[in-house]
Amino acid sequence: MNSGNAVQMIRDAAKRVYQSRKFENRGEFGELFLHAAIREVFDSHPAISKIYYKTARNDTVKGFDAVHVVGPAGALELWLGEAKFYSDIGDAVRDVVNELGTHTEANYLRDEFLLIKGKIDPTWPHASALETLLSENKSLDEVFSRACIAVLLTYDSDCLSGHSKCDAAYEADFEAEIRKHHALFAGKALPKDVTIHLILLPLNTKKTLLAELDSKLQAWQTI
Repeated sequence: MNSGNAVQMIRDAAKRVYQSRKFENRGEFGELFLHAAIREVFDSHPAISKIYYKTARNDTVKGFDAVHVVGPAGALELWLGEAKFYSDIGDAVRDVVNELGTHTEANYLRDEFLLIKGKIDPTWPHASALETLLSENKSLDEVFSRACIAVLLTYDSDCLSGHSKCDAAYEADFEAEIRKHHALFAGKALPKDVTIHLILLPLNTKKTLLAELDSKLQAWQTI
């Protein structure tokens, strides 16, 4: 990317996300929030971009929503991601728990690893280490010992809609709400032997945010 091609590249990237007026139930923005959170909080490096490899304009991403790595090549961790861009936290928890169960089954993981390996850029500095980690010769126990799943859930927050300033009352309500939803998630039947990082993203209203994001996306698509 440079000053001569930046606008074209951003426009092309915007078109890859989706081009549809039926955007209310699409999850791409949740996947982008997940990507940003892992990069910012855990200093990760993206291994592949699922959006980039979509085969049709309005396809949805299959499998894990993010594939990142953290750490040096000699101690590389595989970070997989699941995102639910929802307005109801109960629905988000229910659906992501179901997907976590499916996506950590042995046969599913082996198929996913095969697809990931086929999309790794061989010139990427971590390519060799990640391909070794995802090799069929590695037991899943060994992979899980160096793997994490980041789960990002959005929801319409009673706390955010009920406060107009950041004061002690807001901070207390915010912490209570986050801890309540964390307990809901942690109390479910989650996959064993793999580290799960829960990222909660409370929203004033998903509907308003989604409309604004879609408006910005359309603007970039038509520049």
